[in-house]
This record gives sequence, structure tokens and C-alpha cells, in this order.
Amino acid sequence: MPGVWGSGCWVFGSLLIILLAITLHQEISGPDIFPPVRMAKDLKTLQDEYRQLNKSCFILGASGETGKELLKQIVQSQLYSKVTVIGRRQLNFEDEAYKDVNQEVVDFEKLDEFSSAFQGHDVGFCCLGTTKAKSGEAGFIRVDHDYVLKSAQLAKAGGCQHFNLESSKGANKGSSFLYLRVKGEVEAEVEELGFERFSIFRPAVLMVDRVESRPGEWFTRKLLGPFSYFFPTAYSVPMTTLVQAMLNNAVLPSDKKVDLLENKAIHTLGKMGEEKKK
Repeated sequence: MPGVWGSGCWVFGSLLIILLAITLHQEISGPDIFPPVRMAKDLKTLQDEYRQLNKSCFILGASGETGKELLKQIVQSQLYSKVTVIGRRQLNFEDEAYKDVNQEVVDFEKLDEFSSAFQGHDVGFCCLGTTKAKSGEAGFIRVDHDYVLKSAQLAKAGGCQHFNLESSKGANKGSSFLYLRVKGEVEAEVEELGFERFSIFRPAVLMVDRVESRPGEWFTRKLLGPFSYFFPTAYSVPMTTLVQAMLNNAVLPSDKKVDLLENKAIHTLGKMGEEKKK
């Protein structure tokens, strides 16, 4: 027994060391996402200049956790002169701050009949998404691929210049895992539409207390808790950081048609301007 116990401890220790090494690599690796030209001005100046452009935006998925927080921060920041929520049902807002938010109720199964909802917006934010556990395989593909792609097509036809997509860490159209494959496929197909600017956000596990029950995700968050403390950018990201990264990225100038923002970049973008606030 002592020999078996010792062997088990050795195997566990070896696996732990390997995991820590991989985590450390992910924590310190990654390209510099801020070339000097992007940071020539401070964030507040960029935000002020962006407001003067009187841009309009729409949000898909505003009833979900990310979309809800995104709408809140957009309303508070007043970055856009017109804000439209596109969804399958009317949302109830008690706060007076939301009084000017436009709402377009659509049937995602017949989106072509609601093309007018997507017209006249400069920027689009897509936070649509479900899970296989909640909607089944076919339902997941329909929401995370079909609805997203059709929305992007209508947005492009309606004049949208900058499309922002919440995707997932590990998204890969060649993946053997359905979730990651579908995310990768829709990224590639939206890119083919040729937006003036297309920003893809690939967050790792989102740290958020959801209203919707997702036991698997809850367990993963608890499991990653200690790793998130020591390696904050490797496996998780606070949902509020993701949202702030999306808004900060929107005001930053870019000479690229496609921004691919992995988890570490999301952390960096989301924390821009924090030093000046302190």
C-alpha cells in the first residue's frame, strides 16, 4: 500500500507541475495588442472623440448576462447617440437612464422579415449564445451559428461598419468539439462578410453569478478559483472586464479589418484607464 500511495502521489504531483507550467506559459505568453499608434492618446480623450462622431449601435443578446452588463455600461458611458436592443422579447427597464434605449422585437426564425431592425447602426455587438445542455445540439447550432450569422448579414446590409462578436477561448472551426467548432465556424463566416472592422472576443470561463442555472459552469468557476487568483489571465475573466474590453476596443483606432482578442488581451483592454481612476 505505501508503494501504491507513493506512486499515486508522484503521478498527481507530476500532473500538477505540468498544469502549472502550462498555466504559467499561457499567463506570460501572447502578442502585444497595443502598438504605439493605438496608445498615442489616453482613453478618456479617445472616448470624448468617439462621442463626437455620434455613432449608433445595436446589441444582440441584451437579456443575457454579458449583454445586460454591456447595455448598462453603454448607457452609463454615453458613447453612442442611439442605442438599440434587438431581441425576441421586450425588456423591462425600471431605471430612468434607459428611457432612450430603442427596442426591436424580432423572430429569429424569420429574421429576413425584420431586416429594418438592423438598419442605420454604425456598430453592432453580438452576445447571442446558449448551451447544448439547455437547447440540445440542434438548438445550440441554431442560436450560436444560424442566428449570429443571419444577424451579421442583415447588419452588414443595413450599413453596420464595426461588428463585435463574443466568441469563446479555443474557438476553432476544425475542432472535434461541437462547441468550439461552431464558434470557430461562425467567426470565419462572419469575417467573410467583409465588415470594415470585425472584432472577435475569445474569453475563457466568465466569472459571473448567472441568474440562469448552469451547474457545469458553476463547478468550473469554483475549480478555477485558486488558479484565477495566481494566474488571473490564463483560464478565466470577470464578465465586467470582458464588457469593458469591448467598449475600450471600440474607441481605439485600428488599421486592421479583423481584431482577434484572446483572453489575455481582453484582460489588458478591460483594465485600460483604471490607473487614472485611482
